[in-house]
Amino acid sequence: MRNSNLKNKSEYYILGVMSGTSLDGIDLCLSSFQFVTSWKFQIISAKTVEYSKVWKYRLRNAIDLNPLDLEKLNQDYTQFLAEVIQSFMESCSDIVLDAVCSHGHTVFHEPAHGKTLQIGNLAVLANYLNKTLVCDFRTQDVALGGQGAPLVPIGDALLFSEYDYCLNLGGFANISFEHNSKRMAFDICPVNIILNHFVALLGKEYDSEGQIASTGSVCISLLEELNDLEFYKQLPPKSLGLEWVQSHIFQLIETYNLEPASLLRTLVEHCAIQLSIVLNQNHLKKGLITGGGVFNSFLMQRLSELTKCDLQPANPMIIEFKEALIFGFLGVLKLRNEPNCLQSVTGASRDHSSGVIYLPEKKD
Repeated sequence: MRNSNLKNKSEYYILGVMSGTSLDGIDLCLSSFQFVTSWKFQIISAKTVEYSKVWKYRLRNAIDLNPLDLEKLNQDYTQFLAEVIQSFMESCSDIVLDAVCSHGHTVFHEPAHGKTLQIGNLAVLANYLNKTLVCDFRTQDVALGGQGAPLVPIGDALLFSEYDYCLNLGGFANISFEHNSKRMAFDICPVNIILNHFVALLGKEYDSEGQIASTGSVCISLLEELNDLEFYKQLPPKSLGLEWVQSHIFQLIETYNLEPASLLRTLVEHCAIQLSIVLNQNHLKKGLITGGGVFNSFLMQRLSELTKCDLQPANPMIIEFKEALIFGFLGVLKLRNEPNCLQSVTGASRDHSSGVIYLPEKKD
């Protein structure tokens, strides 16, 4: 469905909603997007709603659910997401929203097998919110033979063109840059999804500034095995998911018996090496670096040492909410029926306008 009233506007007020694989929480970013000769944006308000322990448990274990239980989780999560969004909307009641654009939460992502699932993308969410909803951004791209990821590069190209590259350090690291007049983008390596997993065994949410990792020693044999994984030899387009982490990273680490600080130190070194390879090989200098990994000072220090680059992070609002901002922007492009998914990035059969538009049912 398409709301024709939204197709040709020059300004949009949009709520972008994002839940990442690292389970940091739900990011909500209310922004305005204006188009004259190019796109401009302004973040009006943004917030992260942390997951409760119960929700973290349910989402972390969703990949193992049978179809019936997974559908129940999808319904529950959609209702929970509606409550989170509604609460945020009430705090910004002076803004008339054009649409809510939501990524949902990824349960599994196996594009090689034609499968991807983000829960929280049910049509009923539009009814709960009584707002136009744009969601389910990955499914169409996978159906067209693409990776379904990364999806933010069109936003990088149109909203942050002053940078040579955009690097996001979230659950996974992904990068976007211009190459031979085409936008290239791909996942580089896991970051917070592995660091947070192992620091959780110490009863912590994350390794603040990488302090624990900085006290450990690198396990050279584990580091070599990690860096030798087949994924790093593949050419783009390519993307990563939790399944790959479980079957490659976690299984490999289980063959070692490292104390936590040295394990974290080795993983930080692995991340820094993989990131530096991409930056150095492509001669990338001026970058926009965002995502929770930016706050890991030790990781950033190692990356700076390996690239010899002056890595200046963006302002805090962009660091924390860039992905939610861009998923809002992807929704705008979908409402306008303009390409928001690039063949050069995902490997799909063509550029296309991905996502589904749901209008709330009219109430009697």
